[in-house]
Amino acid sequence: MTRRLKRRAAPRSWTVPRKGSKWILRPSPGPHPQDASIPLLLVLRDVLHLVRSTREARILLRSGVVHIDGKIVKDLARGIGLMDTLTLAAPLNTHYRLFRDRRGMLRLYPIPPEEASVKIGRIQRKTTVHGGKLQVTLHDGRNLRIPEGMDWKVGDSLKIHLPDQKVLGRLPFAAGHLAYVAGGTHVGELARIDKVEVLNSPQPNRVHFKEGFSTVKQYVFVVGETTPQITLPEALNR
Repeated sequence: MTRRLKRRAAPRSWTVPRKGSKWILRPSPGPHPQDASIPLLLVLRDVLHLVRSTREARILLRSGVVHIDGKIVKDLARGIGLMDTLTLAAPLNTHYRLFRDRRGMLRLYPIPPEEASVKIGRIQRKTTVHGGKLQVTLHDGRNLRIPEGMDWKVGDSLKIHLPDQKVLGRLPFAAGHLAYVAGGTHVGELARIDKVEVLNSPQPNRVHFKEGFSTVKQYVFVVGETTPQITLPEALNR
């Protein structure tokens, strides 16, 4: 697969100019789908305007100041997706987290330094591995073993420490908890779960919110019980 695509064919969620050069960088295969992640080069050059060219971006990455989820990154095509943290070390000392806004666009929002080492991941799958151990896969491709006595379920969120992936807590998918809507008509909204409608059909189950709307379950991302466990954009709280 080629490492570039035509600019006009780029996902509409990318906050990059629609007019310009014919070609644009394609994200490397990774934990996030192409339409749900944006390449690091475009973030540094077209979103944050820290560099003016691909050459300057390579120099910046070689200096080791760019971190994604606590790890140094040197691949310009590395995709940044939902809930990923981007840290620009000294002398910049800035930290961002990626969300979808009310228009479904992928945007970076500043976060406090102490939150750069914390991330919330949604459990996508639960499987049995060698030895009868249970394992969960998060929305960003991470695989974590379930400790003995823990009852983690698909749809729950885990608060993890980066980069060692130590689990700091579990946010159950339950009525009354706060959730971020990551897709659909109400993308980018923060709402409180009311109930889950189980549909005995090929259609996905629906989640109803106390705010008066509903969406499919896979778009619901639990971020807290009474208050969010991470800093959210101000726009989500209106």
